[in-house]
Amino acid sequence: MPGRSPSRQRDRALPIVIISAAAFLLLVGGLIAVIVVASTPSAAQSELDRPFYVWPDSAAVDAAAAAEPDSPEFAAATYLAERPASIWLLPEEHGLGDVGPFVASIVDQTSVDGTLPSFVVYGITDRDCGNFSSGGLPPAEYETWVDEIALALGTAPAIVILEPDALGLAPECGDTDARVAEVKRAATALSETSALVYLDGGHSSWLPATEMAELLKDAGVDQTRGFATNVSNYNALADEREYAHELSDLLGGVHAVIDTSRNGNGSNGEWCNPSGRTVGDEPTAIDDEVVDALLWIKTAGESDGECNGGPVAGVWWPERAVELTRDAVGSAE
Repeated sequence: MPGRSPSRQRDRALPIVIISAAAFLLLVGGLIAVIVVASTPSAAQSELDRPFYVWPDSAAVDAAAAAEPDSPEFAAATYLAERPASIWLLPEEHGLGDVGPFVASIVDQTSVDGTLPSFVVYGITDRDCGNFSSGGLPPAEYETWVDEIALALGTAPAIVILEPDALGLAPECGDTDARVAEVKRAATALSETSALVYLDGGHSSWLPATEMAELLKDAGVDQTRGFATNVSNYNALADEREYAHELSDLLGGVHAVIDTSRNGNGSNGEWCNPSGRTVGDEPTAIDDEVVDALLWIKTAGESDGECNGGPVAGVWWPERAVELTRDAVGSAE
């Protein structure tokens, strides 16, 4: 499946925690609403100036703990564990009644230490059309699940990447109208929080910018901060910045973030566990009129799927982590 990147599965179990007052709720007429503060451009920049959150329960942290000390696997996992990366929200790991408390536990931590967490919402119906990361929730359950995430986010500063591949796969999956409607409804719910929400906008080697722009428009990108590119892919930063600017121009100047977790030496044309790749620029806000930040959205070190010798999608692959960090670990010592 050249030219796209559908594999995103996360299979690790995560701890269940108790929700706190971070989710600020108002009950009116039997309906639950969130009290939010609108995210102005200046407020968005202020949030992006915060240090990015490093999750202490990441897959890399677990891998480092399980590795033999002083081994290449330990060095690679430790390097990755120390860098901020997005936290993926999947209904298979955090379902209804659990995802809200989990998100609230993270934003409680970040409210104390002043950092900015990044979440990936990844639970749309028929998630990747039967590829390596199949799954997702039925439409009604998905709507409720997203609402629970929004309630937990409330007024907390955060980044949210909404549904990798959902729009890019829509024409191929044959359910464009339904998929776009689900993304739009989720975007609406999440945009009522204080989070900086970015719809997934594919990447520079997938759909033409004109086609992706129409999908993003129909999915309500105008009510969010913008879009994300290169999520879980390998395209060179220069190509993605050019694509982001082209897409932004077509969308009236919305903003973007770029996934640089595995694009250090660009793409070889494969999307599923290509050999010879390295981690890219570390997560940081940047001075660019369109691109807000470079993020590690994909969990570097996890498999894209059962291809090129890899395990099931989302499973930690020690050899892969070593390969991705082979240059970075040496320079960091």
